[in-house]
Amino acid sequence: MAHFSQSILSVFARPRHLALFAVLAAAVPSAADARIVSYDGVWNVTFATTRGSCSSGYSVPFTVTGSRVSSAGGGRVSGTINRGGAVAVQVSVGASHASGGGRLGGAAGAGSWRGIISGDECSGTWQATRT
Repeated sequence: MAHFSQSILSVFARPRHLALFAVLAAAVPSAADARIVSYDGVWNVTFATTRGSCSSGYSVPFTVTGSRVSSAGGGRVSGTINRGGAVAVQVSVGASHASGGGRLGGAAGAGSWRGIISGDECSGTWQATRT
């Protein structure tokens, strides 16, 4: 057993092998890198209009499951979210439709939107909280 330990140590003690070992160790993901952030759950999204005559302050619940965003009630919602929390969503209710993007993180998020609501072209911001 002592001979085996000395053999391993002598191999890694050589500068060329030590450098190779360092490169291989750096290539292995750490526990922090392996963690997957989950945005899963129901998010309440409140919209504010900053341009146009669309009403402001209405809320819509969205559901996040994996990398997909969908409706949790109140219209047709489709979209995606990546591992970094960047979200892109399309919403339609009757003849009204809008698209938006932004970022979720932890239990909150924010972004911007634009669309045609009841015939008016509008845009604005959104705020989200996980329920």
